[in-house]
Amino acid sequence: MRRDSIFYKLFQQFPGLLFELVDQPPSEAENYLFESVEIKETAFRIDGVFLPPANAASQVVFFAEVQFQKDEDLYHRFFSELFLFLYRHSIRYDDWFGVIIFPSRNLEPSNPRIHQALLQSNQVRRVYLDELGDLRQQPLGLALMLLTTTPETEAVEAARYLLEQAQQQSEQAIINLVTTIILYKFSTLSREEIEAMLGLISEEPRAIREAREQEARSLILRQLNRRVGTIDDELQRQIQALSLEQVEALGEALLDFVAIADLEAWLQT
Repeated sequence: MRRDSIFYKLFQQFPGLLFELVDQPPSEAENYLFESVEIKETAFRIDGVFLPPANAASQVVFFAEVQFQKDEDLYHRFFSELFLFLYRHSIRYDDWFGVIIFPSRNLEPSNPRIHQALLQSNQVRRVYLDELGDLRQQPLGLALMLLTTTPETEAVEAARYLLEQAQQQSEQAIINLVTTIILYKFSTLSREEIEAMLGLISEEPRAIREAREQEARSLILRQLNRRVGTIDDELQRQIQALSLEQVEALGEALLDFVAIADLEAWLQT
């Protein structure tokens, strides 16, 4: 399951979600912009950077790392990327905060001693999803994070609960993300089979489905513009012609794009 793309979608649509994990969020939290930043002078790419609004009184930049596999070099890489970013943007930002998200403690690097001072400082927060408590006791955004780690035997029931809550609050974006997460978990099933399993109406009114598809395409275009630059009219027409399933596949693939040529090659295939 590509959890990195799921979390990318979560943070892209709900930037304020990160700050639900932080004890003292900034006062302008709802105005932060989530970005993926490439430092071109090196091979580093920082996928989770939350940039403060330009008019914020305190220019604090937040860094997020989602780690679902064992990586002994995690802290070396995370702090190297973090401080290199700050070095390249030293004039703009005056403080920083890092959030590292693990499914459980056993995926932390075995020997964090060299980074102990940073990890124990008030500028770093490590989050262990399995210690946040019952999914049903969390806000919808955090519950979505927990759904990514829920075993398949419990995932469908948990997803149905979240869908019920999202429908009561008319949160279509949450409904789409719940469906996507379950689709990743049960990759051998089609979207129609997933929707039937979750009790969703697969034959939704045409106008609603078209609006949902257009919303997905608009989000993808915004993400592409930020990652590879302005998308010309011809490429936009090709993207508008994609099915909803193809748009979702593009949403995952674009995490690896670095130039327009990558998008063109993907569309050709």
